[in-house]
Amino acid sequence: METALDLMWDFNGSYFTLDSGFDSELNKFIIREAGLNPAIKLNLRGLKDREKIYAILDEFESLKPIYKERYRVERCFAWEDNYRKLVIRYEKLQCTFMGFRFLAYSMINFRDIFS
Repeated sequence: METALDLMWDFNGSYFTLDSGFDSELNKFIIREAGLNPAIKLNLRGLKDREKIYAILDEFESLKPIYKERYRVERCFAWEDNYRKLVIRYEKLQCTFMGFRFLAYSMINFRDIFS
């Protein structure tokens, strides 16, 4: 299987999005060391100081559009779960499995037209 290094893709400066369960300084440090920018939803649990909360939210404000793109991808994966054939892989052949995936994606994309 080809990797990003084999393809010589450069991900330096790209965003790496995670949900609030991964909000820690250690995770942000590791992501920065890898040459990526962390876009991690903030974990505000346990904070009571309003000024600190507002400061943290202001810091995240510039990352909101990037984090919203993550939601789009997650939503698309959730739509797959509507199709039983895709939840668990029953097909042995890759081409058959991918055919069902393409059919499901087509149905997702055209559902406004057919409804």
